[in-house]
This record gives sequence, C-alpha cells and structure tokens, in this order.
Amino acid sequence: MPDKLLQRLLRDAAAPELIEVLSERLSLSDLQSLLLEVYKARASQVRPSHLLEQYERNRFVKPSQASPRTLLEFDSLAFELCASRFEPIELSPVCPFGTVSCVSNLSQNNTLSTIRGTEVLSDSTNALALECAVRRRDALKHMDTKTKIVRLCASHRLVRTQKSQNPAMLAHFRLFALCSAGRDEGDYKFETRELAEHIRLYLTLLGTLKARGYAIQRCRVALTDFDDRRLRRLESEVLSPLRNEYAETLFEFAQERTTGRSYYGTACFHIYVKSAQNEEYQI
Repeated sequence: MPDKLLQRLLRDAAAPELIEVLSERLSLSDLQSLLLEVYKARASQVRPSHLLEQYERNRFVKPSQASPRTLLEFDSLAFELCASRFEPIELSPVCPFGTVSCVSNLSQNNTLSTIRGTEVLSDSTNALALECAVRRRDALKHMDTKTKIVRLCASHRLVRTQKSQNPAMLAHFRLFALCSAGRDEGDYKFETRELAEHIRLYLTLLGTLKARGYAIQRCRVALTDFDDRRLRRLESEVLSPLRNEYAETLFEFAQERTTGRSYYGTACFHIYVKSAQNEEYQI
C-alpha cells in the first residue's frame, strides 16, 4: 500500500498506531475474531444487485475459458506418467498464512490472504514442500531419513493477485507441479539429479501430448545457474544426457535471466513450446 494512502487512512481513523495494534499487540486469534466481526457487518450490507455487479467486475471470480475436459485429460495423463516416481496428492485450496513470503521470499501482497490464518494457494510448490518436510520429519520415527526421499506432484488451481498486461490472463489458473525432498548429499548432488528428473518428466509429458494431437511443434529448455558455479556440472549431468534422450528439443543456458533470483536462489529452468503458428509460449 502506498505510504500516502496509508497515512491518510490512519489519519481519517484517528488512530496513528492502528497498524501496530493490529499486527503486534493483538494475538492472531484475537485479530481473527475482530476481522470476522468486521466482515460479518460488511456482509450484512451486501445486496443482490451489488453482488452481481461485483461478480461481473471482480477479476478474481471470473470463470476460466479453459475446457474442463481438456484439463481433466491433461491431469489424467500427467498423473499416469508420474505414477512410478511421484506420488500425486490433492492439496487444500488454502495453506498457512505467510507461506508464500516465508518459503519463497516473495511479497505477501502477491497472494490472497484470508482472515482465518490462511492464504489462498498461489504456488503449489510451496505447499508440496511443506508436505515433503512433514513426511521427512515423520520418517524419523520409523527409519533413517538419509535414505528417505519424498517425491510429490499435484495439479491445482492457483490464485495470484498480480495484474497481468495480457487481458487473456486470469488471476487464477491451473498448474501441475513436482517437488522432491531428500537429504543434502553435498556438492549439489541431490539437487542436480532431481533437477534432471523433473525436466525429463515434463518433456516426456509434452512429447506424449504431441503424439496425441496437441499442437506442440518444438520444445526448448532454458537452464539458469544464478551462482555461475555449476555450469560444467549442469552441462554434463543435466543438459548433455537430456540432449541424447530428446534429440528434437533445444537445450541451452540462459545466464542473462534475472527474474526469479530471490525465489530460486541457485538453478532454475523454463520450458518453452512452439505452436503450429510458430509462436513460442513459456509453460
């Protein structure tokens, strides 16, 4: 929120310490109780005509134009291909409040926060990482976690608050995600191995979709090492083996990339596909 707007709100409310009171002096449960009463009072003022107007104008509630049958077909195929390596789970629509800012170090303003100590899921990878951590911790009770690797996948509809310049982009969309968790083996061994496995699965999925008639002409994988220290290893253990497996796919480094540095920290990748019209899309 812009400082000038915040200052005006505090001035109009005649409560200069309002933010401090709500964020620091009240417990989370007390804050929830207060906000529930506020929204209860607000809801009592909503009328049918106003509700319909909000439904038409609010970008968060507009239905997607994507075909549910196509999405279902995609999910079914993706889970089938993942079955031997990744366990599919159905995530909750919400996750603990602060997940996006704590796990991924992104602004809390990018997610839709609720008044019950949760936030609407904006990145399923974060929720998968939490579930992986819980399963790894629980494994301590039964076995040595040195050998316990958790691999999960999920297809989930996400909500993000950032406004897109593309009018065709909605605030909510469906995303298929993978997550692997295991013991740090040192020298980036675990991460490198799982990185290659993730890319391999996505490319296999895209190849299968192409064989089933989807308009996918060519794939391109752009790998980035933000540290610039593992380029040789990523080339020899990730890109080179994948080139041998997927001859029609273009593999390259994209060291000029800057987006996502605070989110990924080390290595990350983008996969692009070309359509029948030779237009390239980042997926």
